Amino acid sequence: MGQSTLPSGTGPLTLAIIGCGQRGRAYTDYALQEPTACKVVAIAEIRPKTRNLFAQAHSVDKTLVFDDWKELHKASAETIKAVGTRLADAVIVAVHDQMHMEVVLAFAEQGYHILCEKPMSTNIDDCIKMEAAVKKASIIFGMGHVLRYSPYNTALTEIIRSGELGPLINVVHVEPVGYFHFAHSYVRGHWAKEEDSCFSLMTKSCHDIDILCHWLSPSGPSRVSSFGSLRHFRKQSKPAAAGAATSCLECPYEKDCAYSAKKIYLDRVARGEKGWPVSPIVDGVPDIESVEYALRHTKWGRCVYESDNDVCDNQVVNLEFDDGTTASFTMVAQTALICERQSRLHFASGEIVGDMSSFTVTDFRKGTVKKHSPGLEGGGHGGGDLGLIRTFVAAVRTGRQELLGTDVSEVLKSHLTVFAAETSRREGRVVDCVAFEKEARERVSL
Repeated sequence: MGQSTLPSGTGPLTLAIIGCGQRGRAYTDYALQEPTACKVVAIAEIRPKTRNLFAQAHSVDKTLVFDDWKELHKASAETIKAVGTRLADAVIVAVHDQMHMEVVLAFAEQGYHILCEKPMSTNIDDCIKMEAAVKKASIIFGMGHVLRYSPYNTALTEIIRSGELGPLINVVHVEPVGYFHFAHSYVRGHWAKEEDSCFSLMTKSCHDIDILCHWLSPSGPSRVSSFGSLRHFRKQSKPAAAGAATSCLECPYEKDCAYSAKKIYLDRVARGEKGWPVSPIVDGVPDIESVEYALRHTKWGRCVYESDNDVCDNQVVNLEFDDGTTASFTMVAQTALICERQSRLHFASGEIVGDMSSFTVTDFRKGTVKKHSPGLEGGGHGGGDLGLIRTFVAAVRTGRQELLGTDVSEVLKSHLTVFAAETSRREGRVVDCVAFEKEARERVSL
């Protein structure tokens, strides 16, 4: 279709949303908060109630509400052919992970600027094809690595870049996923089985590897090793008191089980809590009847020890960068904290210790200790969701990819580092990151 162009006019940037679930809503809340900045004008969503509620919230014209992305893409092609304009300035891709490449390639070819939810895709070949398509289309491309865009990480990154503590030598970074979060998403949920999505280091923690690469840039990963397993959420760990029960609503151990679906979903909606994690298990606004039905008749009520999940619930990654800097990352399910990362950054002349809401800077030379508490914004990931969509809108408006602080090739490199780490875990070897990328690119014929 040719190269993309900058949005015309001075009105809000127009967006087409593909996937109106949790992540689609997270990014488009900005359009409701700042209607002069951007506006949702077209949507595609397979779930009827979710689709209708989203369309109503954003006052989307009925002619631009579609059941799936292919219908939207077809309507876009017809509009481009008839009048030479697209349906929107940009597309937000928030469908299931394994669909990302197909959707991105289709809309990049039509010249849309694209914000794609993480991960880029679920296999190496698709990621490389996406890089080529984005480059060919010369579009603005944003990736859902939201950690980069929170006020906390923005402030922390500024100190790293300033050099005031000397060179960064080592980073220790932990993602506490959260015990019921992991049960929801990675045991019962969409990301439970690798064949249906991808391995958990990619689906949950690719933006943690990305933020490590961001902090340590311009140095790049040279070697990686990794260890991990599905340690707890398996039949061998099932409490004896649960007996032969496979459903939480019929389990004699349910009241004592940390992973009870009744506690995680039904008790929450009974208290009037209708957001995550309750909202994803039903189509439309959750209530007691719809949630109980989901627990009795779908995977959401299944015992976590009797589920068909197979992704790691704990994993460690060790990275060596080409300047000798090292980093370690731990992803673990069994935590009380829910995704509230903890980081220790060690410099030649100081140290930073933080927890996603505040961080303390110790300067060895000055003998000072200073606490920083960047203002938290609304939205998920400490304001990272809002920060990303706001930055993406600005980048599209001005035609400046650099505002996003990354580009599609850098996005690909951080994903390749995640793939290399998983290769290390599976094969029990240290992986050369440079050779790994070279082999991957040679394998994909474009």
